[in-house]
Amino acid sequence: MKMDDFGVYVVLGVNDVPLKLLCANGSAQFSVAVPPSSQQVVLFSRGRWGDRICVNAELNDADRVPITIGKLTPYNRCLTWEQWEEESWTEGVMLTVSLEGGNLAKGDMDPDLTMSMMEYTPESAMAPSPVREGKRKRGQTREEDEEENRGKENTCPIEVVSSFSDKSTPLRKVRGQSRGGQTRLFLQGEEQGGAALTPQNTPPQRGKGRPARTPTTQTAPLVNPSGRWGQSLCPIDPQTAILIGGQGSRMQFCKDPMWKLCTEDMSWVPAETLAEGPTPEARIGHTATYDPDSKRIFVFGGSKNKKWFNDVHILDTQSWKWSTVEAQGKVPPLAYHSCSMFRGELFVLGGVFPRPHPEPDGCSDSLYIFDPHLSIWYQPIVTGDRPAPRSGHSACVIQGKIYVFGGWDTPLCFNDMYMLDLGLMEFSSVQTNGSPPSPRSWHGCVLLSDSTFVVHGGYNGNQALNDTFTFNTDTNTWTELVHPQLSVPRAGHSIITMALANQNLSFKDDGKERNSDRTPKTLLVFGGGDNEGNFYSDLTTLVVAELLDQN
Repeated sequence: MKMDDFGVYVVLGVNDVPLKLLCANGSAQFSVAVPPSSQQVVLFSRGRWGDRICVNAELNDADRVPITIGKLTPYNRCLTWEQWEEESWTEGVMLTVSLEGGNLAKGDMDPDLTMSMMEYTPESAMAPSPVREGKRKRGQTREEDEEENRGKENTCPIEVVSSFSDKSTPLRKVRGQSRGGQTRLFLQGEEQGGAALTPQNTPPQRGKGRPARTPTTQTAPLVNPSGRWGQSLCPIDPQTAILIGGQGSRMQFCKDPMWKLCTEDMSWVPAETLAEGPTPEARIGHTATYDPDSKRIFVFGGSKNKKWFNDVHILDTQSWKWSTVEAQGKVPPLAYHSCSMFRGELFVLGGVFPRPHPEPDGCSDSLYIFDPHLSIWYQPIVTGDRPAPRSGHSACVIQGKIYVFGGWDTPLCFNDMYMLDLGLMEFSSVQTNGSPPSPRSWHGCVLLSDSTFVVHGGYNGNQALNDTFTFNTDTNTWTELVHPQLSVPRAGHSIITMALANQNLSFKDDGKERNSDRTPKTLLVFGGGDNEGNFYSDLTTLVVAELLDQN
């Protein structure tokens, strides 16, 4: 094979030769059956990519419902799946790959390779896949599907039911709570297709980023991210933020996991293929934290189905290269934790961690610190009144202190406030004034000034919320705000502040310059879900000064 010839290959067994699925002049999509005896699938590309953008890959079960997804790019040219990672990997699994970009013609597959693949293919497996508006596992009814989905990725940690089949490992089990009532986050209204929406779109429909496809139709390039919740949105300079990860309708991880937001014209640019190196695996409940001194983003933790992560991925925003940290010290796999940057170190607090089956997963009250210069994790000695274990809480750094609000721990939902003095390394409970927000988790929280942060939305165990509060750290006072642009209930969304267009914003992390009242800023709210099966892809902008004027 000439190195100029592009090809996508799959290896279905340790003793098998690579099978060529896509070639330079071949079809844009191809499917192959995975033998029941196969314990691992390896997909890789070879040759020059040219103007090709990416190769989307799906492992589908016997009913053509996706088990897992992945993507090859010019900088990430190999994927692997192992049977033990996917609970529904059974007989009838099909791998489908589709190429985006490039000038494609009809396939000219090698007949011998095609025959080899056909030998693995069950009856009618090579027929074109039908257009799917909704995805359900193993041909279940909706009621069966809802029952199985309890305790999975978009289930709030407090709300997983107390009994599961032997094949299922719950994320959280409820103690002392019945199975009745609303026990799932963002799974109601599945019959509507779990649309990616802006709040104004009625009735719900499929999002722009997830058009229905047939095997002969290429996916149109996305102009904005697909609807999602549980992602991270991380500012890296006054006019740029990076979106990473998230999960959309029907518990499917987003196929467009990385975007760059340019606030000068509020445009989105797909960013997955812009960076070299190994990109983080799809996940939810992770954190992405920017270090203004090294100009790097640190992605930590999260989960994907039954996989939990304690890895650290670094994106250098100057060279646009990903790297993975081989860190010393110990930190457990965590999701829905908080991560704060202070003096060049990452402070990770709380979160959900896995326990061996059949025990329910636990919530942490521990504090872990990552030192990027030494690539080491350590646990500091902390005194004082430590907050109870929790996940889905928020944490803000203000003037050398971390303020922690809200969160879950089965069967409790919190609206208390704690403060960690980073000089004394001492926790204390904050006695607040005014009417506080109701108990919640998965809310949005961000600094508005050097003494004020805002809390918006979230999930209280029954519904998504749409209320907004500011907290002043000088007076320890809560103030409720009312703004027409913040009236849509949402949880699992991202909320950040950025400089107004043509303004200079200093990204110092000393708690003063970065959050100065003298710096004109805009509040941006992206994505989330409404607990009715809808996932948003809208971007709301507000002038921070208008919110501060209501205090």
